[in-house]
Amino acid sequence: MSLTEETRAPAVLPDAEAFSLIDAGGAAVPEKQRRGYDLPDIDVLKELYRRMVIARRWDTQVTALTRQGRLSTYPSARGQEASEIGTVAAMQDTDWLFPTYRDSIAVWSRGVPTAELLSGFRGDWHCGWDPNEHRTAPQATPLATQTLHAVGFATAAKLKNDPIATVAFIGDGATSEGDAHEGFNFAGVWQAPTVFVIQNNQYAISVPIAKQTRARMLADRAVGYGIPGYHVDGNDAAAVYTIVSEALERARSGGGPTIIECLTYRMEPHTNSDDPSRYRDAEDVAAWKDKDPIDRLEKYLTAQDAIDDALREEIAKESEDAAAAMRDAMNAEPALDPMELFEHVYNAPRPALLEQRNALKAELDEISDGGRVN
Repeated sequence: MSLTEETRAPAVLPDAEAFSLIDAGGAAVPEKQRRGYDLPDIDVLKELYRRMVIARRWDTQVTALTRQGRLSTYPSARGQEASEIGTVAAMQDTDWLFPTYRDSIAVWSRGVPTAELLSGFRGDWHCGWDPNEHRTAPQATPLATQTLHAVGFATAAKLKNDPIATVAFIGDGATSEGDAHEGFNFAGVWQAPTVFVIQNNQYAISVPIAKQTRARMLADRAVGYGIPGYHVDGNDAAAVYTIVSEALERARSGGGPTIIECLTYRMEPHTNSDDPSRYRDAEDVAAWKDKDPIDRLEKYLTAQDAIDDALREEIAKESEDAAAAMRDAMNAEPALDPMELFEHVYNAPRPALLEQRNALKAELDEISDGGRVN
């Protein structure tokens, strides 16, 4: 069945100014500038604040463990909490998340246990959790491959009349990959219930956005695929939550995909092996600190008398408990079984694989019997 003009999404360029509901100073944006949107309920904002504070403490603890050599690598999302937590908070339990390697706080917020989440960064299992249990796919390290997975999964759900939506996180650098184009185009043609959240944190490792595209913004690309596109202040959790919620509701009801660009900033290095001082100025980092997503929301809630010292202390305790639980999880030695190397390789194991498996088992048996394998 071909798409008619009536079923195609409107080709409208996003506004040049990023959509925001709470400005960098923590004040509500004037109603006439909200483009018809209301601020989320105060209880929603308090929950976004709580999740972001705990997520930052969790992320900071992971970074510390990585510097201690407890993990081999870790890409921090510090500074991007509003984009990740605002998105996940807008999702229903039945929706599916397709994350990248930088989206650990989003995955953790979906209920994935710390030990299972960080197993890949320690060098154990690549995906230590059951995707079906948490409706969260493995974190994709190859750039943009998760867009195809999200669209394919969403299309299958649509064919089965399963009213769910999928969310694919994607970085600014990954939008330059062919897989991103294929995912966007596939979603537009088949009207897949997928929401693409582009976290434009200004750098693809060391390559600034200006060297990646000549477009005004990454959200402009949506027009070419016949998909609604939004340009959002990615450090405003209220704005992210609002736009993503609307996009997900539209997707579940048959309205097709959406591309949302969240303008944000990566405060930490790309990973622990990166030296960002080689490609960005300290002044630039300082300017983005003034736009911190947590400070912004805290100022707004304080002005609304919605947060006090007691609540701050409660959240701080939750944060420290989460950090302590992570330390305990990472200090526990993993129970590794070398024979797991041969599981899930083929549906029906091939003779060569079985031969290798039997050879390794024989060596392990000899070692366990006190022998020595040369």
